[in-house]
Amino acid sequence: MNMTNHPTLIMPRLMHRARRAGPVLALAALLSLTGCDIDQALDVDNPTRIPAEGLTSPENAQLLVNGAVGDFDCAYNAYVALSAVVAGELTDATQTADRWPYDRRAVRPDDQRYSTFDCDDLGVYTPLATARWSADNILSALLEWSDEDVPGDRDDLIATAAAYAGYSYLLLAEGFCTMAIDLSAEMQSEEVFDSAVARFTTAIDAAQTSGSDSILNMARVGRARAYLGLGMHQNALADALLVPDDFVYEVSASTAATRRNNRVFDESGVGPTGGDALSVGASYRNKTWLGDPDPRVPVQDENRTGVEGTPIFLQMKYGSLADPLPLATGVEASLIVAEIQGGSVAVGIINELHARAGLEPYGGGSAAGIQAHVIEERARELWLTGHRFFDIRRLNLPLDPAPGIDYRKGGVYGDTRCFPLPDVEIRNNPNI
Repeated sequence: MNMTNHPTLIMPRLMHRARRAGPVLALAALLSLTGCDIDQALDVDNPTRIPAEGLTSPENAQLLVNGAVGDFDCAYNAYVALSAVVAGELTDATQTADRWPYDRRAVRPDDQRYSTFDCDDLGVYTPLATARWSADNILSALLEWSDEDVPGDRDDLIATAAAYAGYSYLLLAEGFCTMAIDLSAEMQSEEVFDSAVARFTTAIDAAQTSGSDSILNMARVGRARAYLGLGMHQNALADALLVPDDFVYEVSASTAATRRNNRVFDESGVGPTGGDALSVGASYRNKTWLGDPDPRVPVQDENRTGVEGTPIFLQMKYGSLADPLPLATGVEASLIVAEIQGGSVAVGIINELHARAGLEPYGGGSAAGIQAHVIEERARELWLTGHRFFDIRRLNLPLDPAPGIDYRKGGVYGDTRCFPLPDVEIRNNPNI
């Protein structure tokens, strides 16, 4: 396939085409509100044929923000599912050979699934690139327009657009080894984290003005996570300490269209609409604490194998195609505090989490032991929420199975800890 002429919105040509494709995103959001098929609306050969006049206008600000949120929701679902495979939270149970490189941690820059596939097919690069552009596009417009121009609360719209832009940059920084934004030169993750911090800061300022506590705390968690990625621990701590323990901000899902489905449940879920293309990874099939099952990692043994012999263990964290996925939570914030402060503070936080889960308390130990237990708590509390992939890279955690061990479907396990910048970006970006 000649990807240069492929109609999918991909990063290397995103700004060149997306300035004209913006109306497609807005139209998709509009059609979703009226019950029309979003996928059909986006299935066009030439987005430049849709007139742009009047769509990127103050009157449509809410519509365009909704469209950016919808783009991110779909991208996030795919990212959580596919990154879980590379991180070992899930394992592939299909005969589809182009899925195996993720399972054996041998992702190559010419693999099309992660780079050019849509979010409903577990693509991550194109969907995240689209979500990032959608949010940045309307954010830029909102910052230029005045309060008098925009119907409703402009500050609230700025906060929302900036927060979702921040999370798009955050996942690109965490998930990809290097990145390019708007045909830029190749960027290191630190530069992309910086861009995430800038968006989250804008979101926090605007949310404080508008009084939107939900977006405010979402952005605080996101900025703390970005600071953690940058190794700026005191900055991360300052943000995390401000987030209420019971805070939860979720990415929505529904059965209205395939791209709106909970992708983890669709691939590995117990129930008539759940799938078994992905099985729970071996190290997550029997998580216990002092002999008791850990309810934070609920798994069901199906007592059967997939078509290629993989034992099927289905996750029970998500129970339907419409179950939302947590994006930012007070639990994540408290675990950031625990990781940074360690010691008795970390032990106290761990035991609060254990009490909530009905588990026996943790007795503490050496500084290194406590730190290791905090990381294990992250693996359990944040299971199947898109965190583990970057934790493995950020903390240089050992890979299991180790690189070089035979992979059951052929080849050997690799050492992928982040997605490479796709060839499609490199081929089409004149600055790389």
